[in-house]
Amino acid sequence: MRELLYCEVPTPATAEVVAWLQGNWSPLVGQKLPTEQGLRLRGSSGQSSELSIFVWSLQRTTYLKCVRWGDTSFPQETAIAKELRRALGQKFPPTYPVPPAIDLDRQNIFQALQDRYPETVKFFQKFPQGEYDLKRVYWWEQRWRDNVANPQTPRQVVSQTSTVTAIAPATPEFDLIYLGGALGSVHAAVMARLGYRVLLIERLPFGRMNREWNISRDEFQRLIDLNLFTPEEFESVIAREYRDGFNKFFDAYNPPHLKANVLHTPTVLNIALDSAKFLAICGHKLQQAGGIIWDETEFINATIDPNKVVVHCINLENNQTKLAQARLLVDAMGTASPIAWQLNGGKTFNSVCPTVGAVVEGLDPVVWDNAYGDVLNSHGDISRGRQLIWELFPGAGDEMTIYLFHYHQVNRENPGSLLEMYEDFFSILPEYRRCNLEKLTWKKATFGYIPGHFSTSAQDRTIALDRLMAIGDAASLQSPLVFTGFGSLVRNLAKLTDLLHTALQYDLLQAKQLNQIRAYQSNIAVTWMFSKGMMVPTGKQLPPQQVNAMLNTFFGLLADSAPTVAETFIKDRTTWLLFSRLALKAASKNPQLLFWIWQMAGTEDLLKWLLVYFDFSRQALLNALFRFWYPQWLINSRNWLEKLSPQLWFSLLCFGYQIQPKLAQQSK
Repeated sequence: MRELLYCEVPTPATAEVVAWLQGNWSPLVGQKLPTEQGLRLRGSSGQSSELSIFVWSLQRTTYLKCVRWGDTSFPQETAIAKELRRALGQKFPPTYPVPPAIDLDRQNIFQALQDRYPETVKFFQKFPQGEYDLKRVYWWEQRWRDNVANPQTPRQVVSQTSTVTAIAPATPEFDLIYLGGALGSVHAAVMARLGYRVLLIERLPFGRMNREWNISRDEFQRLIDLNLFTPEEFESVIAREYRDGFNKFFDAYNPPHLKANVLHTPTVLNIALDSAKFLAICGHKLQQAGGIIWDETEFINATIDPNKVVVHCINLENNQTKLAQARLLVDAMGTASPIAWQLNGGKTFNSVCPTVGAVVEGLDPVVWDNAYGDVLNSHGDISRGRQLIWELFPGAGDEMTIYLFHYHQVNRENPGSLLEMYEDFFSILPEYRRCNLEKLTWKKATFGYIPGHFSTSAQDRTIALDRLMAIGDAASLQSPLVFTGFGSLVRNLAKLTDLLHTALQYDLLQAKQLNQIRAYQSNIAVTWMFSKGMMVPTGKQLPPQQVNAMLNTFFGLLADSAPTVAETFIKDRTTWLLFSRLALKAASKNPQLLFWIWQMAGTEDLLKWLLVYFDFSRQALLNALFRFWYPQWLINSRNWLEKLSPQLWFSLLCFGYQIQPKLAQQSK
């Protein structure tokens, strides 16, 4: 037997593909003999070999193989396979569905989406706040699509003026205004406890989130070190601590050298947080320190003048306009932030992970052991232009939080759909892990667009204007592998806090200073090609197994290395030597890797990545030259340097954090 063709037919209508093969398709040579799953192609009399063409369904898509049975070649077998692929591409081209326009004054969200997304409508009706959440899914997708479709002309929500803005004397005044109550509440609470007057504005009821958060003990320690949480409070917000996390990618159709062992990561994202309790503590400590929360309040616009920023918003309960002024505005509104889109125009995000999921109860403990989780898992090859990846995290009691996502290029014609992903989620969850969806208790919907930006340097993305800066997903500087803006913020919270505290103390609130207060890490930027290697370019049909083969190449190396190697890499602590060694080993194990990356990323991004690698190498050299003396010299020189020139001190401090990310701990 010899495989001649393996391809995806990007349609869930497998029966239509079989009917087309048996009826409409005309092979170059041979007699078609229908079978249950396709057909056999028989040659002339005396020809001992046959071709078998068969299809199957997985992940709401169709896969096809053409194999030759027999030891001798079938006439024109290579040409037949090539022509079949071409004909399939013409008959079943990639499609990128657009959600229907709906009028919720005439029908509810369930009625509006029933025809297009029947499984999504069915199971959202089982969530406690399903109608509200499905409206949020639709709203988020529409806003994302609008922003992607009009990237060069984003809505202008921030204006700057050289004259002082006149406002009513009674307008409340703050040092900091945070927009966004999830990540914003964490940073806002820390700054309030430093004595700053803080206002937090949140569109939803405070404490409500569309995602759950996972972290590890050593990473959460950053919040304890900053005195935001006590060790006892940390223990109280742990919903579940699992025993091990698995990383495994589908490899049934990979060659033997590109199959991989399961990668065990027992201390990566192994703490499931009770997000409601976590945010409640942050909110309580914010208010305890004098901070104020305006929830169910939507940001409208902001005006920046030389002395302050004035924020206009509207209370969604009573539709009353509210004003507030501050020395600095912090954007923590995430991917949907209109400020982030305005700051960067068409270069806002290079990639995105459309992510959907749910918190559920009632899973069979024989199949779903809540002592274990999946950090990254795929159960099939490329599906309709996406490599679908699962995450599974045990929660409180017998709860499980399950996510389905894919890495995706930002493309006007194909921005990525949450609704399509949810229809996949509810349809293929039993394929991923055996379960009866009807017997589950659906506790909460979790969804969102997680952005990524290919940072070629620490300055290539605008995250600040005068008196305005972005953090978290709005800054889009998180890891391309497993961490969202939450992980990035926590890892860099001490740095961001120290630098912002210094900037506020000396009124260093111009764009050139605030743009240096960011979570950029050169060792994260260089891993961009990993996420790029998981994206199928719009309009292209790659070999279905290609993404899984790439992932198995690298994760197989991690699985075969010491546990500390995988933890170092996945927790974004990789060094130049470790990364370079792993990259060389991956290239020697799979020589096609570089060609595949070029095929998926293109020449321009590959050249950009080389520049990033050179910058990573430069940073590694700087670290080698400065790390043994510069941080301690900086700490010892603080008193006289700060008095001599606050601006010089701020610049030297920023450089110090490049050399030693844990500088704040050393200075205590």
